[in-house]
Amino acid sequence: MKSVLNTLGLLLITVSLATAQDFKKETNKFRKKYKDEFLSSANSPLKEADLPFLQFYEPDSSYRVIAKFEKSRGQSFEMPTYSGVNKTYVKYGKVKFRINGRKQTLTVYRSLSLQQLAKYKDYLFIPFKDKTNGDESYGGGRYLDLKTTDIKDGQLVLDFNKAYNPYCAYSDGYNCPIPPAPNHLPIAITAGERKFGKDHQQAQLK
Repeated sequence: MKSVLNTLGLLLITVSLATAQDFKKETNKFRKKYKDEFLSSANSPLKEADLPFLQFYEPDSSYRVIAKFEKSRGQSFEMPTYSGVNKTYVKYGKVKFRINGRKQTLTVYRSLSLQQLAKYKDYLFIPFKDKTNGDESYGGGRYLDLKTTDIKDGQLVLDFNKAYNPYCAYSDGYNCPIPPAPNHLPIAITAGERKFGKDHQQAQLK
C-alpha cells in the first residue's frame, strides 16, 4: 500500500511539473510575440536595442484565474489619458475573481473607435493599477487585452502574466488611458510586465 501511495505521489509531482513547464513555455511564447511587435509597429517607442531592458515577473500560474463575467450596458464616456487627450469608451462589463483567496473586481471597457475597425471589433480592454505601481511596475498602471470571444458561458480566463505596460512607460507623446478608480486593485499583482529598465530619455536616444 505504501509503495502504491509513493508511486501516486511521484505521478502527481511529475504531472504538476509538466503543467508548470507548459505554462512557462506558453507565457514566454506570448512575451516573445509581445517584444516582436515593438519592431513591427510603425509608432513603436522602442527599437531593437531597447528590448533587453523590458522586464517581467517570473511566470506564475496563480495569477491565471477563472473570472465570472457580468455584462454591463453603460453609456459612452471620455476616459482621460496621460497626454491630456480623452478617448471614448463604454463599460462592457465586470469580471469578478479571486487572487490568493481574496475577492477582486475589475471593469472591462470597449473602445468605440477601435470597434469600427475589423481587426479590433472584438477587442476589450482592462486598464488597472495595483500595489506594485511606482515601485516594481510602471507607476501609471498596466493593461490587459481580451476579446469578446474569450467570454464563454459567463466566464473567462484572466491571465495577469500577460499584463503589459502602456507606451507611456517608455516614451512621452502617447495617449495612454489612465486606469479609472474602480480598477485600482488593493493588492500587489506580482505578474506580467515590470518597470522598464531605462528612463524615457535613454530610450529616445537610441
